[in-house]
Amino acid sequence: MSRIGKKPIELPTGVTVEDLNGNVVVSGPLGKLSREIDTRIGFEKENNHVTLTCPEAENISELNAKYGLYRALIYNMVEGVSKGYSKKLVFKGVGYRLTKQGNKLVMNIGYSKPAELVEPEGIKLTILEADTLEVSGIDKEKVGLVASKIRSLKPVEPYHNYGIHYSDEHLIKKEGKKAGKK
Repeated sequence: MSRIGKKPIELPTGVTVEDLNGNVVVSGPLGKLSREIDTRIGFEKENNHVTLTCPEAENISELNAKYGLYRALIYNMVEGVSKGYSKKLVFKGVGYRLTKQGNKLVMNIGYSKPAELVEPEGIKLTILEADTLEVSGIDKEKVGLVASKIRSLKPVEPYHNYGIHYSDEHLIKKEGKKAGKK
């Protein structure tokens, strides 16, 4: 049995969770998210806590794995509609610039033509500084996916650390060639 799945999920004020025959709907001050879950996994709501239950008669390892997974996914949905998620990307390089034209992000990142990205639905792209971009939204998966797509446009080069990286990422700089010893 999953230890994570047994933990109750505390609901902040203003957040509601509903189970509609295998479809969990979480709504809060920032928006509304829904996700399908396995119908064999039970769903109980008491006061301001939500608890998932797994039938012990069915001791299936697949169901036990889903039990912990769905608890984590529902917890992420609750956090998303109450606080939201964000990732910061740092653009480091000579001449790297970020501009926003309406809902389109234009990135000059060392290629002959600027890279353009239209803001996906439910995601907000904000330029914090000349070289810092914040990707934010209520869906943790979408925020991470958009941030990783932007990051993959220009991977970090190991000798000068030029490229796009997360603000909290630890970069290791390689040492260049050395002149021969005499």
